[in-house]
Amino acid sequence: MRRYQEQTKELIQVICNCCGRELKVEQGILKEGACRLETGWGYFSGKDMERHGFDLCEECYDRMISAFSVPVEVKEETEAFPADDGELW
Repeated sequence: MRRYQEQTKELIQVICNCCGRELKVEQGILKEGACRLETGWGYFSGKDMERHGFDLCEECYDRMISAFSVPVEVKEETEAFPADDGELW
């Protein structure tokens, strides 16, 4: 879960939706590993026209993916690219 300052839209808080731990944010910058997932549900789902989003700390992400039947795809990056929300990925 992310909270932003209303006037400036600066990131002020990130909480892991799984364990509830508050992640470190300094001057609008997330200072530790986190996973942000957002998806829009369309027709043919039980969540038609809903948009869902959540954040996971790195520990909860690792625990979640360890239970996958098919491993996640991992690629090495040589540079950090800013995402739409300003975070590096």
